[in-house]
Amino acid sequence: MRQNDATLRQIEAADPTANTWLSANAGSGKTRVLTDRVARLLLSGVSPQNILCLTYTKAAASEMQNRLFRRLGEWAMKPDTDLRAELAELGEANVPDLGFARQLFARAIETPGGLRIQTIHSF
Repeated sequence: MRQNDATLRQIEAADPTANTWLSANAGSGKTRVLTDRVARLLLSGVSPQNILCLTYTKAAASEMQNRLFRRLGEWAMKPDTDLRAELAELGEANVPDLGFARQLFARAIETPGGLRIQTIHSF
């Protein structure tokens, strides 16, 4: 898949090994970048209970959680070839253990307190 500059910038912003300040207009992909970043943190072995995501609105927090759980659920069921392709598009082309990626949905659901995606005000 050939990626455009915006997608490449989003992949770079979603890299959990780099500090990122994300500011953009509505509809520009901020939720996607944040969701990608959390997925990549989970892929790198960070425990779901150690992740806290803060956003401004309840709608954004709900949308982010829905997208993340939908993605993790899909990973559990995808054929190896399709999962490798999706991980490569995410910026994680060298995931050695697809089994770990497939288990992330269960790990996120079973974590006491779950993944914390909250509004700044509820924090």
